[in-house]
Amino acid sequence: MMDWIEVAPAGSLAPGEHRVVDVDGIDVAVFNIDGQYLAIQDACTHDGTEIASGELEGCEIVCPRHGARFCLRTGKVLSPPAYADIDTYPVRVADGRIQVGSQPNE
Repeated sequence: MMDWIEVAPAGSLAPGEHRVVDVDGIDVAVFNIDGQYLAIQDACTHDGTEIASGELEGCEIVCPRHGARFCLRTGKVLSPPAYADIDTYPVRVADGRIQVGSQPNE
C-alpha cells in the first residue's frame, strides 16, 4: 500500500527548485518543472552519487559529476556514462501539501 510523505506546502517550490526528502531510507528529489511536480531517486545510476544539484534543462537533469542526462518525467537515461534508468516516484498535492509516494513508479 502506498504511503505519502510530506514534502512542502503547495506553492513553496518555485519553478526550477527542488527539495530532497527521505522515503523509507531513500533520498528522493522533488522538482517543480513549470508548475508540475516530478520526483526521482536522488542517485545517479552511473555511480550512485546525488543528482539533484545537477543542471536542469527543461525536463532533463544533468548529473553534476560526469554529465549523464535523465528525463525527469520518465526516469529514462538519455546519455552516457549512465546506461540504466533512474527511479521516478508519484507526486500529488493533497490538503495544500506536496506529497511524494513511498513506492517508485512501475
